[in-house]
Amino acid sequence: MISVSTFYLSRIIGNKVYSDSQKVLGKLLDLVVDVNSIRPKVIAVKIKIDNTVRIIDSVNFSISKQKGQYVLLCSLVKDMELSQENTMFLVRHVLDRQIVDMDGRKLVRVNDLRLANLSNGTYVVAVDVGVEGLFRRLGIAKPAKRMLKPFGMSIPSKLILWDEVAAVDFSHAGIKLSKSYSKLSTLHPSDIADIIEDLDRNTQIAIFKSFDEEQAADVLEELEPDAQITVLENLSLEKAADVLEKMPADEVADILDEMEEEKAEELLSEMESEASEEVRELMEYPDNTVGSLMTTDFISFNEKTTIDETINELRRLKPEPDTIYYIYVLDDIGRLVATVSLRDIVISEPGTMLSQVMNRKVIRVSDNDKIDSLNEIISKYNLLAVPVIDEQEQMVGVVVINDLVYSLLRSRRKKI
Repeated sequence: MISVSTFYLSRIIGNKVYSDSQKVLGKLLDLVVDVNSIRPKVIAVKIKIDNTVRIIDSVNFSISKQKGQYVLLCSLVKDMELSQENTMFLVRHVLDRQIVDMDGRKLVRVNDLRLANLSNGTYVVAVDVGVEGLFRRLGIAKPAKRMLKPFGMSIPSKLILWDEVAAVDFSHAGIKLSKSYSKLSTLHPSDIADIIEDLDRNTQIAIFKSFDEEQAADVLEELEPDAQITVLENLSLEKAADVLEKMPADEVADILDEMEEEKAEELLSEMESEASEEVRELMEYPDNTVGSLMTTDFISFNEKTTIDETINELRRLKPEPDTIYYIYVLDDIGRLVATVSLRDIVISEPGTMLSQVMNRKVIRVSDNDKIDSLNEIISKYNLLAVPVIDEQEQMVGVVVINDLVYSLLRSRRKKI
């Protein structure tokens, strides 16, 4: 009989458990792990003894191999009370569940689990998401390998270290969201959005609720319209409004345009008045106009502002990258008169006024112009953003090239 250093969960579940005297005690149903450690540590085993399911302390449980077969021994049957908050059943809560492959940034299904016996206990070290793991569960892995070997072929195998996975579908109320989704929250919002869209509605909501408002807003922006509405309609009114307030007004307007009018009005009423009013104004524009596509987030200064004052204000604002493609110069009544580049700001003397370095040749569009008019302007002048003015020539927003491209793609999908 030899001690086992590593083994697959599927190889031992359902096997008989023996006492020291080689008497059959029962059948192994599951392993229980502590989720507080970096890698889940086995602390108990679930055994069916005389038609009764019992949770036994794993201290007295061992796994070895004899003549190629796994031998499960339990030297002392000692019942154990579990703390539901910190424990997890591997068969019930992990096997066949969806998890996130952090390296591949995608959802995968757990077909099996790899465990290791170390000097201080037994730990889950990896998950098997490959075809080989599935075949192993079905009991056909070895025959399949023998059949494929003459052809120089093998069964696809893929193990992912436990450190590189994030739980998203444990359906276990005892595991706090902060633990289950902390790894997931480190991904880029667009990756998180792709993952969420592949999940069922309940898991989508559970993950979304675990994010703070800033991250929730970032992820919501990246979701497809249907998923956006699903998430918002299942959040509390207060939480949904708080998240929307963290988003650009044009993004919020696009989302609310897709919702039922009554629900959209509830959200607008719950939002802060300034943010709500900004969104309402954008929603009044017809779908095919520039105003419906523009964002009201842009950086502007008065032409009498000095370089030093401009730099200090930019440091205070810490603007997002896509709002600082261009800096706009307005006169005393808010009319667009010029643009100024970051280069000119950096190389100019601190006391120089913007009026001395600004460029008055500004390509602009009206908020009531058709969206199609933007295509030629952006391509002809190689612009990353175009300022938008109203009938009084006051600047009211900016159309960023990313939003234009997204609008074109969305309109094409609708036609298809």
